[in-house]
Amino acid sequence: MNNAVILGSNYYIGLSAIRCLGIHGIKTVAVDYSTKGTYGAKSKYCSEQLIAPYYRNDPKGFIAFLKNYAGKQDFKPVLIPCHDSYVEIVDQYLEELKECFLIPQTEPGLYTKLMNKETLQKLALEKGVAVPETVRVNEDNFNEKIETKIKFPCIVKPVDSPSFVSIFRKKLFKVHNLQELHHALNQAQSAGLEVIVQRIIPGFDDHMYTFDAYLNQTSKVTHWVTCQKFRQFPINFGASVYTGQKYVPELYDIGAKFLEKVGYKGFAEIEFKKDSETGEFYLIEINVRITNLNNLLFKLGVNFPYITYMELTGNPLEPKSVKENTNLAFWYAFEDFLAIRDYLKTGQLTLKEVLISLLKPKAYALWDWSDPMPVFSFVINKIF
Repeated sequence: MNNAVILGSNYYIGLSAIRCLGIHGIKTVAVDYSTKGTYGAKSKYCSEQLIAPYYRNDPKGFIAFLKNYAGKQDFKPVLIPCHDSYVEIVDQYLEELKECFLIPQTEPGLYTKLMNKETLQKLALEKGVAVPETVRVNEDNFNEKIETKIKFPCIVKPVDSPSFVSIFRKKLFKVHNLQELHHALNQAQSAGLEVIVQRIIPGFDDHMYTFDAYLNQTSKVTHWVTCQKFRQFPINFGASVYTGQKYVPELYDIGAKFLEKVGYKGFAEIEFKKDSETGEFYLIEINVRITNLNNLLFKLGVNFPYITYMELTGNPLEPKSVKENTNLAFWYAFEDFLAIRDYLKTGQLTLKEVLISLLKPKAYALWDWSDPMPVFSFVINKIF
């Protein structure tokens, strides 16, 4: 009876959420600010697409649009943002939106605290979770600390990732000396963005892991899966393009305890990196919305959008976790081929290693034999 409102169908995360709910007969409504590139809305499981005011240019108009839609429904819709920028505005107007939508989080500002790299680091340290060593731009003896504590190469990370990515089309700057570091800092300053400098945790991209979990309204983990990244794009500091499920109980021990301590509710994905020298897991970032790996998690039998929907509508599902290795891998082929090109060019992988890895059974980012139209729309958008 409750519709599911999906914010953002112009990426495969939104498409996956639509499919995960639509297969259960739930009416899914895609909300976008333009029809351009919204291939997720072409899914047979998408019941309706609505075009709202652009949340960046007219945030109040966007919120008013959502509230107006919800006010016309007989039952409160479930709201599922599928991009960080949507999460930010939902968090900003959480109290208003919760009057007419079902949203798992109840504490205004918590989404933003966990997305913000600086506040996340403080929270992690308070809760006893390891994070990469960090130096802030305004600290005394800045250059000395970089050369002795952080060392080169290191990374310049944004405090506000969505804004940084929208300007620079990358998640961070990797720098190799003081000259490159200060050039990166000047770029960020010119864009009006706050950044921090962090040590690079040693280890290839396959030392990146995820803890994907759902926490109920009492902030207890009820569903969870752990995964291991194989390749990212852009390489080394990008998003998952080839990632496999792998049971790593230590990630549950760290991740569940942290999320429960901060009072989190709903779905979250913590990204960790395992230090290749010490074996210690470092918290890198947290995604507080449905993520790239959603179709892999769905294929494993842990349907996070549906879990969210069912609990919020009063029908919580039985707890579930994946405590075995299935060998199933998520694959976003379009960007993985670009990543493979770069891994081969830099000598980080061999062609043999790549070909062997591709033998794994797959959960595709886009393709579904029973729902092909989004892929056709995606290809047309890329060509034209």
